[in-house]
Amino acid sequence: MAYDVAAVRALFPALDAGGAHFDGPGGTQTPRPVIDAIAAALAAPLSNRGDVTRGERNAETIVAEARRAMADLLGADPAGIVFGRSATQLAYDFARTLAKTWTPGDEVVVTRLDHDSNIRPWVQAAAAAGATVRWADFDPATGELPAEAVRAVLSTRTRLVAVTAASNLIGTRPAVAEIARSVHEAGALLYVDGVHYTAHASVDVERLGADFFACSPYKFLGPHMGVLASRPGLLETLAPDKLLPSTDAVPERFEFGTLPYELLAGARAAVDVLAGLAPHAAGGRRERLIASYTALEEHEDALRVRIEKGLAGLGGVTVLSRAAERTPTLLLTFEDRGTADAYRFLAERGVDAPAGSFYAIEASRRLGLGDAGGLRVGLAPYNDAGDVDRLLQGLADFLGRPAR
Repeated sequence: MAYDVAAVRALFPALDAGGAHFDGPGGTQTPRPVIDAIAAALAAPLSNRGDVTRGERNAETIVAEARRAMADLLGADPAGIVFGRSATQLAYDFARTLAKTWTPGDEVVVTRLDHDSNIRPWVQAAAAAGATVRWADFDPATGELPAEAVRAVLSTRTRLVAVTAASNLIGTRPAVAEIARSVHEAGALLYVDGVHYTAHASVDVERLGADFFACSPYKFLGPHMGVLASRPGLLETLAPDKLLPSTDAVPERFEFGTLPYELLAGARAAVDVLAGLAPHAAGGRRERLIASYTALEEHEDALRVRIEKGLAGLGGVTVLSRAAERTPTLLLTFEDRGTADAYRFLAERGVDAPAGSFYAIEASRRLGLGDAGGLRVGLAPYNDAGDVDRLLQGLADFLGRPAR
């Protein structure tokens, strides 16, 4: 399926400013249909959900359409789609809820590869319940987190395993489905951080074996919010703290306060944009999403290879993204040059590639980078060969400058 990157780029008003954006892992630019959907939701009558006034009905329609869109994106049941302020907030909410059933001696597994939002909520919830935290490590030389590393720390007392579907720092994609089988054989639940993964790969939560799968629409062209997918039957077994008059229905029992209807409208529009990346694909939205992600992965992988070949010719660059299965996200360090200096140098030339650990603090430390991390180059649907050439030229100029 051909990928028309020029047509994709035309959807993004922010690109008119002339920048080359490699900061997508921190949040993508926003396409016009998403902007328009948010504005349309706010311009029409809008109220708390109900079935009496037009504003109430509009709110109901927005929520239902957003749940269906996210279910199509994730291969999930709309009745298992939970909306939240962010993936971090959702992790904390579910950690507190799940920990109500933990007792001293129970165990929770987290990994060194994860973003801290899929580590600290579980560590803190375990501490409050008196449960034990066990760590699964990744290989800093290869960037790999093998399924065996998780299997080795499972026991009959394991209650939950939290693992990323893709590292936001170095792009590693662990074998989540294989990990899930081991977790379920141990009688535990699997919470998957899919925030980085969902921006680059087609998701099927059932195939992955995730009991809970969290993502953030602003990482894949949408607005700032969080989404969690689970089985409705599993959600029925959980009792979060909530206000007395708020509904006990699933999934609404996990959504506290009034939902941001305009952002939900934007999230639905973002899914529709993603479904149109392969414009000649046939079928319903789920089928078109699968075709679009196939085309997107081919496009992004080709650009990633172009970057890697260019970096190999520069010298003085270490690429820490080495896993066999990975997203188009590269973490770089430089001989005798600071990554923060590279970040500023590139920004002055209209190339946005930030430096840091990006909240993957355990991974950064395991890689020997301390809390500073490295320069992260992340691709998004709107990147093209011209962006890559600007990046490589900027890095060549940076490395060619005398050290200060």
